[in-house]
Amino acid sequence: MKPSELKFITIGKVLAPWRLEGHLKIEVITDFPQRFASSSTVYIDRQPATIESITWHKGRAIVRLNTVDNLQEAEKLKGKLVEIHHSQLRSLSDGQYYHFELIGLRVQTTQGEFVGKIKEVLTTTNNDTYVVNGPGGEILIPAVGDIVKSVDLSKGYLVIEPIKGLLNLNKKEAKPA
Repeated sequence: MKPSELKFITIGKVLAPWRLEGHLKIEVITDFPQRFASSSTVYIDRQPATIESITWHKGRAIVRLNTVDNLQEAEKLKGKLVEIHHSQLRSLSDGQYYHFELIGLRVQTTQGEFVGKIKEVLTTTNNDTYVVNGPGGEILIPAVGDIVKSVDLSKGYLVIEPIKGLLNLNKKEAKPA
């Protein structure tokens, strides 16, 4: 999906109020935590808010928004998504993609065999891994150059050259009668 088609991108989730003044404890769901910098604009329920201050506590962002003044207002936001507008996305280098751009892409081999569609992108220490739902079940495909040969967002597909056995890992074998 093109960023222009997706108006808002989730970058966090409000976990709970923090202190009586209406701060919010937010789980960060972005590769760019700098998006939570002071003076940045975020959206909750598609309503804009400006980050007035931010601190970090145990890997969570503690944020003060210009639109929240007390504990009661903060409590109403519990469980809400924190988003940015697609126009706030940073440009990526060639060959880099936002996860939301990859979700739903058709995956096929270099020989044209349909493998499935990308359901999820897992971030691991060494590389991302694509979770692909296909006719034979769920397959995990490492996002590495030896396997992923091309990505075409405009046509909606990703081409792989699977290593031996990769596509058979989750196929169910026929049970003996």
